[in-house]
Amino acid sequence: MEQVATHYLWWIVALLLIGGEVILPGYFMLWIGIAAAAMGVVLLIVPDMGSLAQAIVFAAFAFVSCFAYWKLVRPRLDRVPPGNERLNRRGEQLIGQRYVLCEAIQNGRGKAKVGDGTWLVTGPDLPLGATVEVVGIDGTTLRVKAADIG
Repeated sequence: MEQVATHYLWWIVALLLIGGEVILPGYFMLWIGIAAAAMGVVLLIVPDMGSLAQAIVFAAFAFVSCFAYWKLVRPRLDRVPPGNERLNRRGEQLIGQRYVLCEAIQNGRGKAKVGDGTWLVTGPDLPLGATVEVVGIDGTTLRVKAADIG
């Protein structure tokens, strides 16, 4: 029976690590899996490499790949593209928009129809049906003013 080439074992380890990253994201298994795949390529070129040398080269590859992620890839992922500064802050996306009150503002509080829902609003007392403009946000409450009609 023929023995399995060692580079195939490294590629199997790489697939398991990368698959583990898919199941449990965020634990650097992807980058260590890339190092294992690179180790498989090295063993294609140098098939007689000893086990200790393989372990040392793999550790170096894993360190370099994780370092490359931390210094080169991660800063690009953390950067917000221009125009998307408010992407996951829905309330801030509403600033400057105009809406109709579905509940009059009395004593500084009311409700406005926004899309298919309603939002709490604070501002000057205004009647039901008045058009308001969002000027700010406090948590989940919109700060509004009477919209200039013109």
